[in-house]
Amino acid sequence: MESSRRDLMMMMALGGAGAVAATAAAGEAEAAAPAIPAKVVHHVFFWLKNPGDAADRAKLIAGLRTLAGIPALRGLHIGVPAPTEQRDVIDSSWDVSELMFFDNVADQKAYQDHPIHRAFVAACEPLWRKVTVYDVLSA
Repeated sequence: MESSRRDLMMMMALGGAGAVAATAAAGEAEAAAPAIPAKVVHHVFFWLKNPGDAADRAKLIAGLRTLAGIPALRGLHIGVPAPTEQRDVIDSSWDVSELMFFDNVADQKAYQDHPIHRAFVAACEPLWRKVTVYDVLSA
């Protein structure tokens, strides 16, 4: 995967016909993909204190579902690691993730301050040992 990405970058840098074709194909694929209506993506990964504990995982997932009641939220996806092929680039060490979509940074801040979010943290924080957050602004 890394070598094919490197090859594509080299072709693009050299301005070869292969780069033009690859860029056109990527543009067509992007045009065919459904648009995400939100501009801010909030992706959170949770590591449980008791990894593999089904009851703790279920409690965390139930808590995450309560967050759907926050008005600023445009979309919510809750997931667990997929049983896909193990590769060096895949980190499946986490237990549960949430993926949220917001219209703007102010809405993401409103979510952080919302009483439902605060109640979720208070109720579920004892379940996790680590949390990592990736906030992404659409380009």
